Amino acid sequence: MILYEHPFNERVRTYLRLEHLFQRFEELSSRNHPVDNHFALTTLFELVEAGGRTDLKTDILKDLERHKQQFGVLRGNPSVSETALQQLLDQLDACFDGLNNPNGKIGQSITDNEWLSALRNRVSIPGGTCCFDLPAYHAWQQSHPENRKADIAKWAESFQPLRASVNLLLHLMRDTGTTQRMMALNGQFQQSLAQGKFQLMRVSLDETLGVVPEISGNRLMVWVRMMRQDSNGRLQSIQEDVSFEMSLCA
Repeated sequence: MILYEHPFNERVRTYLRLEHLFQRFEELSSRNHPVDNHFALTTLFELVEAGGRTDLKTDILKDLERHKQQFGVLRGNPSVSETALQQLLDQLDACFDGLNNPNGKIGQSITDNEWLSALRNRVSIPGGTCCFDLPAYHAWQQSHPENRKADIAKWAESFQPLRASVNLLLHLMRDTGTTQRMMALNGQFQQSLAQGKFQLMRVSLDETLGVVPEISGNRLMVWVRMMRQDSNGRLQSIQEDVSFEMSLCA
């Protein structure tokens, strides 16, 4: 099954983009080749752009606080495991405290480093990181892989509170969804939504169908149109019934 996710608001859209960047960074930073390390650094630069906004930090702290209050009232409930509840509350507290630390700005290790700032300015230029443009960077790329990975880990350290918070919030959001088997009749599906209740839609399709869902929606309605690529790569709508799995997450 291939999983597709569609956010219903800008905040969740940003969370998903950050998760995507963190997953890419983790994969690239674990490899030894200089090219992989180069793109791990360019991913860090993207994280600076995507995660350095003050309003984003405020939104995440509000979400963490909301969950702390939501789960805090479950203390003493006989149908809830106290151990599991305390572990979750501890996670929420750790994420809140880590992100709310006034001494560490997200991405500060990147923006305060002149060497990285010079590299960041050059990566947007096609071929702008050649050895004659940035000889110091070329020398770093030839250093031992373990030294490069240690440097990258050090530069990425200030992003860890953001990463932990986004991962936890998305995990809690996805856990609210119940998977249902649906049918797109003649390749089309639409459903009304309770206003403001859902934040994320997840659609899973059998990869052997060769079908791509085109999802659009808002807080009131969601539409799914099933598409298939032609020989030129263009997506064309189909007129056949397609079974898929769907969950709506609050």
